[in-house]
Amino acid sequence: MSTAPVVTSSSAMNDAVPGDEDPRAPLGFSPAALPEMVSLTKPRVTVMVVATMLGGMWVASRFLREASGEVPGAGQLALALLGTVLVVSAANALNMYIERDTDRLMARTRNRPLAARRLAPEVALWFGIALSVVSVPLLFVAVNAATGALAALALVSYVLVYTPLKRRTSLALPIGAVPGAIPALLGWTAVTGRLDVPGMLIFGVMFLWQIPHFLAIATFRCEDYRHAGMRVLPVEKGDRTTRIHIVVYTALLVMVSALLSQFGVAGPVYLGAALALGAGFFALGAAGLRASAGLGWARRLFFGSMVYLVLLFAALMAGF
Repeated sequence: MSTAPVVTSSSAMNDAVPGDEDPRAPLGFSPAALPEMVSLTKPRVTVMVVATMLGGMWVASRFLREASGEVPGAGQLALALLGTVLVVSAANALNMYIERDTDRLMARTRNRPLAARRLAPEVALWFGIALSVVSVPLLFVAVNAATGALAALALVSYVLVYTPLKRRTSLALPIGAVPGAIPALLGWTAVTGRLDVPGMLIFGVMFLWQIPHFLAIATFRCEDYRHAGMRVLPVEKGDRTTRIHIVVYTALLVMVSALLSQFGVAGPVYLGAALALGAGFFALGAAGLRASAGLGWARRLFFGSMVYLVLLFAALMAGF
């Protein structure tokens, strides 16, 4: 339940001022508003987040079969997927509702439906509430209590804790990484019905990965965040501290990813891949400590982090 914004130029950022909104009257509930309501769910972000849920589900299914356990039927797993899509969409819509004023101040967000005043705020509010009311009970009743409870925790912590804290403290990032990592755990609990060590390690991988990923974004968009009053680490503590945090969290990520091979989730081929990928990702992060490393390094780290995660999950799902 986190964002992966598109890179924008500094000139575009300087143009991000209130008053550039769409001159048309905001749309209320109507068929014409449907495309804008879909935009509220941040479809690209939702797809990325749900992909981690499917990865957790795949790994849990294989783990349970090898332990001679019974894997839930396709119908239950399909409902788990649907519930996850809806709860992530709800969180994104409510996040846009709360941040609609701040979004107008940032180049990467000023064209969102509420920031550009193409859609009435109450539409986003009730849309997000409706998705929440459907998704969480669906996961509780149709899947299992563990999955429903985790989904509720992710939704509440993302919307009511992480989102308001972004304007107050840079600690919002590790707090927001919790709901951001929960979808992978939803995939695990949808299959197993319980929290156990392998599932928590997958959660740990996703939690730790988000920190360098988003600190890279905050580094090359620092002035954009500063202008909007967002208390990201580069704004609050400075560039050098941010780069040290990136190195520390990347090192922890490599260690946790390697531990998965010790709990029957994956074999030696995965371990080799995790260490090789981790070494490359760590080296890319550590390169930021050089005095000559500029914003181009942060952009490379951002894109490199996504390549790392895709390849790591591919190796984990292969399971060898």
